[in-house]
Amino acid sequence: MSQFKPFRRVAVLGAGVMGSQIAALLASVGLQVDLLDIPAEGENKNAIVEAGFKRLRKMKPTPFYSPKAARRIRLGNFEEHWDRLREADWIIEAVIERLDIKRDLMAKVEKVARRDAIISTNTSGLPLHQIVQGRRLPFRRRFLGTHFFNPPRYLKLLELIPTKDTRQDVLERMAWFGRMVLGKGIVIAKDTPNFIANRIGVFTLMHAVQAALRGEYTIQEVDLLTGKLIGRPKSATFRTADLVGLDTLLHVLRNLYENVPHDESREMFKPPEVLERMVEKGLLGDKVKAGFYKKMPNGEIWVINFETLEYEPPKEPDLPGLDKYKKIADLDERLRALYADEGRIGAFLRSHFLTSMAYSARRIPEITERPADVDRAMRWGFGWTYGPFQTWDALGFERVLADMQAVGEMVPEWVTQEMPAKGAKSFYLGFGPEQKSYVYGQGYQDDAPPHDEIPLAYFLRQKDRHIWSNSEVTMVDIGDGVALLEFHSKGNTLGRTVLEGFHKAMDIVGDGDFRGLVIANDGENFCLGANLLEILMSMENLDEVVKEFQQTMQRIRYFHKPIVVAVHGRVLGGGVELMMASPHPVAAAESYIGLVEVGVGLIPAGTGTTRMVAWAAESAANERPNEVQAFLAKAFEQIAMAKVAMSAVEAQEMGYLPKGAVIVTNTDRRVYVAKQEVIRLYEEGYTPPPYRNAIYVLGPDARAAFMSMAYNMLEGRYITEYEYYLAERLAFAMTGGDLVTGPSYLTEDQMLDLERRVFLELAHQPKTQERMWHILKYRKPLRN
Repeated sequence: MSQFKPFRRVAVLGAGVMGSQIAALLASVGLQVDLLDIPAEGENKNAIVEAGFKRLRKMKPTPFYSPKAARRIRLGNFEEHWDRLREADWIIEAVIERLDIKRDLMAKVEKVARRDAIISTNTSGLPLHQIVQGRRLPFRRRFLGTHFFNPPRYLKLLELIPTKDTRQDVLERMAWFGRMVLGKGIVIAKDTPNFIANRIGVFTLMHAVQAALRGEYTIQEVDLLTGKLIGRPKSATFRTADLVGLDTLLHVLRNLYENVPHDESREMFKPPEVLERMVEKGLLGDKVKAGFYKKMPNGEIWVINFETLEYEPPKEPDLPGLDKYKKIADLDERLRALYADEGRIGAFLRSHFLTSMAYSARRIPEITERPADVDRAMRWGFGWTYGPFQTWDALGFERVLADMQAVGEMVPEWVTQEMPAKGAKSFYLGFGPEQKSYVYGQGYQDDAPPHDEIPLAYFLRQKDRHIWSNSEVTMVDIGDGVALLEFHSKGNTLGRTVLEGFHKAMDIVGDGDFRGLVIANDGENFCLGANLLEILMSMENLDEVVKEFQQTMQRIRYFHKPIVVAVHGRVLGGGVELMMASPHPVAAAESYIGLVEVGVGLIPAGTGTTRMVAWAAESAANERPNEVQAFLAKAFEQIAMAKVAMSAVEAQEMGYLPKGAVIVTNTDRRVYVAKQEVIRLYEEGYTPPPYRNAIYVLGPDARAAFMSMAYNMLEGRYITEYEYYLAERLAFAMTGGDLVTGPSYLTEDQMLDLERRVFLELAHQPKTQERMWHILKYRKPLRN
């Protein structure tokens, strides 16, 4: 049992971009949500909130785990439905960023909110103590800031900002709920302008922008140097500004510049004249398809000329050595090499790193006493791989400090005097459960992740935990009688070396004292499918290769000890088949799951087609033919159109995940939860699922109905003629092929043979091979 009571009903005040998306996230995790906004003029006073809700449902990527979650949102307005706040466990204010409006709203909330309801604001930078000025102490004691990042579903950071009056139990309850139920990374921030992430992130962004405004580097050069090259999102600097919206950026800069008169680097936040001119001209970024970048009618991406505000073709970057540095796989090594570069690359990055890291150090203890919280905020809120203090450690603490002093950067005394006095020569010590980080005024303090977030990298580094490995998999002991198999092939694809690892792991677990096995990895994506290059290189013995894959999946499914596959990120093709092989998978909510083989001219044949046919039959009550056909038609359309579920919840609805699968909103908890699932299943006396010796298939009549669907798609020019042919072969396999003449039953082995036969037939088609080579070469599908 948890020590905190979860929220069940929440009221969100404000149906703008942030308020509506926060409501969607809360509804997605099962809460009942009241979404309210100001009353509209005219008869329909809900017109404003309804318009916001309509925009919400059209957003891409979707803010909901499933479209069904929208049903848990009840719309209303401040005039007719204000009393609904009496029902709320938690009331979130997300109205326009104006202090007077927020203050007035809080006065009204105080009159109706339950005495035990928590009240919070989603302000991105207004002083919290001013928002509740004039409110009684009992109200202020249960008030705090809950600063979500946009988009709230997808960005992990949730900054919690207590005031001097906020009760500790209120803060702890919100932190628990945010991490366990909403899946957020929690950082406690002080009530200072723009808190932690935006204060550091906007400074860093503007430092890079200034290099282009001075004419030292072009827009595209700055973005090349501040993106994936240094472990940050590919949107880098100017692309990020376009995504955020230049009007939003201008508002943030104005707010910061006005509210940080004490900041020695305040001028960095002064809005550049060119930004003012761009906003005045309506060049707001992605929302109007024109910002620092603009996609031209011919498809080319042009960049803005700061003088004329017209767009022009980008110039060839002048960054000698860039390709060489891109090839350095290890981020620490790459950062050190870039920092030491003697050309334009090094000149920019040394200035960028030294200035932003020194600024981050000067903000301590103003925004937080913990450098590690700054790093977490930048990782979770801005998508950086390393925060500023992690970067400092990676480059070398003493080297960076000496360089800062050499170029005249102001370095605070806690770094130059306090840390040396305490013998500290880095911001971090140790890793995983043993990690410590430096805290202002205190020295090194324990900074281990929560006990329920098993860091795979930690176990992989512990040689005494290693059980077995080959070039693409590593098997480790993660304690309590549970083994873990991690695979790290290119793209985490499944080829023969990975399959060898699966079999070896099962041999060891089956013959030893282990309770069971977890299969997981820490890659950006769990699995991008089968190894296509290996398939193309194995045409002469492809039947053997595919049969081996099927047999591996079957062994996992019917293994006598529990095997729990824990997925996250993209789970495609063969990765889905691996997940479906596990009778009890665990999935991060942010898992994007789909059988997409048709995109490369194939059908699922690693048990995927068989499992989806079985799902359709088992989902229908008493195998009623009409119901079976409805479920099978859904499965057929999903596979034929290569549809991908946009969450684990949607994957359950699509039949990829079983209804009883455990879904965790906090991706970092998935391996711990999978381990606990292995233990639970073992202790309850685990038995594998029964073999499917009678899978109901529908035969030629259903096939004809499916092909009618495909023909309509062809006639509407939604699919090509070859895709129509692929649909026909898929329908053939899903309805029993030439093994039946009408509704009948097939064994699992018969279905596996059928899906493999169709796969082999397609794999030898020239157009399928064109598709496979194209995706390997260009990383995008070919529609031939």
